[in-house]
Amino acid sequence: MNSLSRTSKAVFTFGGGTALLLFLIFLHLLQSSQEMPLSTVWEAIWNKGDSLQHHIVRSIYLPRIVIGLLAGAALAVSGVVFQTLTRNPLASPSTLGVHAGAYFFVVAGTVLGPAWLTDNGFLLAFAGGCIAAVLVFSLAGGHTATPVRMALAGMVLSLMFTSFTSVLQIFFEYETAGLFLWGNGTLVQQDWNGVTFSLPWVALITVIVIWLGRKMDLLLLGEDQAKTLGENIRLAQVLMFFSAVGLTALVVSVVGPIAFVGLITPHLVRLMGYQLHRMLIPASMLWGANLLIGADVLGRYLDPSLSELPVGSVTALIGAPWLIWLILRYRNSFFGAGAKESVSPGSLSFSLPYSVVVAGSLLLLFVSFFAGLAGGGDGFEFRATWSALFSDEASGQRFIIFDLRLGRLLVAMFAGVLLALSGLLFQGVLRNPLADPSIIGVTSGAGVGALSIMFIFSGLSATWLPLGAIAGSFLTVAMVLFFTWKTQFHPAVLALIGIAVSAAGGAITQILITRSNLNAASALTWLSGSTYASGFSELQQFLVWPLLLLLPVTAMLVTKLNILALGDQTAIGLGVRTANTRWLAILLATFSASMAVAAVGTIGFIGLVAPHLARLLAGTDHRKMMPVALLLGASLLMIADTAGRMLLAPKEIPSGLVAAIIGAPFFLWLMSKTPKK
Repeated sequence: MNSLSRTSKAVFTFGGGTALLLFLIFLHLLQSSQEMPLSTVWEAIWNKGDSLQHHIVRSIYLPRIVIGLLAGAALAVSGVVFQTLTRNPLASPSTLGVHAGAYFFVVAGTVLGPAWLTDNGFLLAFAGGCIAAVLVFSLAGGHTATPVRMALAGMVLSLMFTSFTSVLQIFFEYETAGLFLWGNGTLVQQDWNGVTFSLPWVALITVIVIWLGRKMDLLLLGEDQAKTLGENIRLAQVLMFFSAVGLTALVVSVVGPIAFVGLITPHLVRLMGYQLHRMLIPASMLWGANLLIGADVLGRYLDPSLSELPVGSVTALIGAPWLIWLILRYRNSFFGAGAKESVSPGSLSFSLPYSVVVAGSLLLLFVSFFAGLAGGGDGFEFRATWSALFSDEASGQRFIIFDLRLGRLLVAMFAGVLLALSGLLFQGVLRNPLADPSIIGVTSGAGVGALSIMFIFSGLSATWLPLGAIAGSFLTVAMVLFFTWKTQFHPAVLALIGIAVSAAGGAITQILITRSNLNAASALTWLSGSTYASGFSELQQFLVWPLLLLLPVTAMLVTKLNILALGDQTAIGLGVRTANTRWLAILLATFSASMAVAAVGTIGFIGLVAPHLARLLAGTDHRKMMPVALLLGASLLMIADTAGRMLLAPKEIPSGLVAAIIGAPFFLWLMSKTPKK
């Protein structure tokens, strides 16, 4: 019976997988050759013709399929190795930041490196992937790291590397022309060079991984058990690490970063009943190829014009629900019974009088505002700015201040207040130090909603833009809360579900941009969050009236947030309607973030950093935290706006990228202040 069961399992896994792969390849060829007789495709495959159509099939269609097979197999094996190496079911090249690091180094080498580096994309990707993976492992706690910490460290480092990459793509638009599609993963090939380069490397590294299979089986028993059996654990782990990073770097250098294949495939094969690596590795290779070719077929089906949806966006759409399922399935093993793992620094605080904290926050706001007015391409002009502000005489500086900088700076100030308010409410009502509009997916959803109004419902006027942002953000919050309410909004579950939903939102955003043929630099600028060209109209439309509405309501709510922090049972005993309070706070926080996105795009980390700084400076009383957090949020975004205008003048860095570059190290610092276990 067991023998029959094993045979049936093998027939389904390998026989069924091969049959499905052949069917997907056939569909792929049909999609590519819609205006070509099938007989011509068949002749081209068997090299029986020499017409232009035959050459197109052999030099464009077939290399695309073969590179898809190689990339899918390589990413699947990389995922298997990373999951075994870290004993983390959430591990994959994308969740550990390897993709983002490899991609950044390729772009940086293309733009900034010497000429010989341009033709060595694999070496650049390998170096970037290694650096990213080492950073994630060390920040998460090395061998003692939990899956949650590792996933969060990978997320933040990915955001940081992505921000660096976006800066390069915006400022070196000519040098990085064509990298926008490739940067989201594409199997498009113009010849066989990518295949001939990657095939021997993939084959060699795969042989090494298969040879390591028995050692990986022993690692599943634990390091002590493996050492008892005489295995050189450290050597095996080093080989596993470089093999997994090498396979990922190969894929990134040829087809760009393609997410989630390395996460989905190993779990899919394990569900089929394979646990030992002798069968897990080849089965994962087969089904990884199936997944990537299937995603390419699906992308072309969704866009029959063949204007090329990035296959990485399609795999993200497929992978995000899978990641949610994994988080919910393994939540007990991740977090234990009732454990409340977070990255909160706990008792860390600064002993300063509250009056000093408020005065310092106000001073920072004033200095940030005045510096923003005075800062320009030629540096700070404090004296001329002061004279222009308090003089009625017409001057060039007065025109620059009142007509070009003032409205934009006020937009940054008010948007920073709204984002800080949103983060404060989310962190307070969910008792979650990780809650932030960007981390739990609110800004991503708002961005999708706003872009949908711009591109899908392009006939609507700009006044509908905030409604799209609000609808997208509320839909995102509803999804995140739906999947986490059974865990009582566990902080780490909420953050991880937010990562998955944000990934899906990011994929939809990339698809919308690709379909609308939007200029890559313009798209990156908006996606990164920018106050460029904003002014009094955005201030009036999106920011002033929401703030006037939200501030008094939130001020009345903060006392209840203090009570909620004591626990639901205590809060109920003190007469607080916990459900009503929680839902009201979530509605206010979501509305606040969506209006900020409608005004300045998807700016992240302000809602995370400002409340945390306020908590460190003013304590945990929300009545004291609120004014400090709002002042700091306004100051941070104005600082980001000013720095973005001045650092590389006359070009501008989107303020959202500057905020991410500031916020990511702060988040990583928070992680360093918490126990590693």
